[in-house]
Amino acid sequence: MSRPEFIPAAEPDLSGNELRYLRECIESGWVSSLGPFVSEFEKQFARFTGNEFCLTTCNGTAALHLTLAALDLRQGDEVIVPDLTFAATANAVIYCGATPVLVDVARSHLGLDPERVRDKISPRTRAILAVHLYGHPCDMQPLVELAREHDLKLIEDAAEAHGARYRGHLVGALGEVSCFSFFGNKIITTGEGGAVCTNDPDLHARMSLLRDHGMTKKYWHEEVGFNYRLSNMQAAVGLAQLERVDEMIAQKRRNYEFYNQCIQRSDVEVLSECDWAFSVFWAVNILLGKDFPCSRDELLEGLAKERIEARPLFYPLHQMPPYRRYVEPDDSFPVATEVSERGLSLPSASSLSESAIRRVASTIEQLAEV
Repeated sequence: MSRPEFIPAAEPDLSGNELRYLRECIESGWVSSLGPFVSEFEKQFARFTGNEFCLTTCNGTAALHLTLAALDLRQGDEVIVPDLTFAATANAVIYCGATPVLVDVARSHLGLDPERVRDKISPRTRAILAVHLYGHPCDMQPLVELAREHDLKLIEDAAEAHGARYRGHLVGALGEVSCFSFFGNKIITTGEGGAVCTNDPDLHARMSLLRDHGMTKKYWHEEVGFNYRLSNMQAAVGLAQLERVDEMIAQKRRNYEFYNQCIQRSDVEVLSECDWAFSVFWAVNILLGKDFPCSRDELLEGLAKERIEARPLFYPLHQMPPYRRYVEPDDSFPVATEVSERGLSLPSASSLSESAIRRVASTIEQLAEV
């Protein structure tokens, strides 16, 4: 008996001009961080996100760190971050010597809960780091108002949300600065890579300086900076990806719609979008009801045996060893804890076929009956 075809959790679609543009890089010799594809990709991605400026970086974590460093975050400062997020969000705060203040998320969109954010603002709070988790926008208007009221920087972590919209407005241009990732599993990819986008020319200039070793002219360093540049070859791939981003977002949304049709169990919830949101469904997520016959981990194991790669939702930061020191005795994170324990991300590649989605859904049904 032949083994079933493997269904990955994610995979890039490199069927456009990626190879042609890479060949141009190699034939021209411009393969490192200097070259025309870098500036062109930055120009086009700024336009795509609705910003005046874009600065590419070597990865999304570097984009976060570069942003916080350019805002002069330091020891004694606090930054509010969601408890449910990939660890890089909090790590970038810690790299600067600042303190991540963990806040629970809203059940409706898994982004920061504005009321809990308000409760955590202190005289030491310098910034709010809002994450558009799994491609769904955070509820930004209350956070914008809180940031204005308390004179805080509002930073968007849009690593998973290229092209998502909040009340008709593109995410990535709603705060002071936004950060994106182009890792291989993101909406568009450069293999590894990231970007920071802003409409603030002074902030853009400062980030540009820090990105390239703090160097103002050849081999003259005004301050200690970083080597966070993207290569011309990576930018070439990114530009080819950006040419087809609308097509890939449309396919991500079709994945969600078809999963929603195929998964009809009353004890399985396919996470949807708020009526004010346009989600790009970077990942299609489900939550198992309390009456589901097996645990989240048992379902993941059963899917893996059928060669279907699903993944757990992110573990709450407060549960993991490096971040427990930032938890106060009266802190509680009921939403992050619950959805993490019961949630998983299904295969969500933009190239996923309807037959593959049917197989995932039917396998979940079969495993529930065992």
